[in-house]
Amino acid sequence: MERMEFRPNPAPATHTRSRLLLRLRMFRWEVVLRQTIIEPGGDSGWHYHDGTLYVLVTGGGLDHPGIDCVPVVHRPGRIFREPSGPNHAHLARNSGTKPLMLTVVYLNPAGSALSRSVPPPKCAEAV
Repeated sequence: MERMEFRPNPAPATHTRSRLLLRLRMFRWEVVLRQTIIEPGGDSGWHYHDGTLYVLVTGGGLDHPGIDCVPVVHRPGRIFREPSGPNHAHLARNSGTKPLMLTVVYLNPAGSALSRSVPPPKCAEAV
């Protein structure tokens, strides 16, 4: 397991950094516990996940539009579920003025990437 310090996330993410707290493989599944900080103006880039995620939002509000670009905001203290697959692609963005922290439990098929980048949907040009 990597050291528990925050490290910058690779592109297409901007102004984000994460740290791995736990990675545990159980048969064909992997459980990952990770924290991500998104600075004001930062975002994850458009992506999806191979597994289901459970996300706790702290610090600031999370702008979280899906592939349909419908605005969704998760307020601090909110826990929500992210379904898997490319039909559930999304963007995690901090439009606020203070850092936002996400504490995420990933339930992934073993060996899967934590996320898979996708091009922004056409409707994202107006978002």
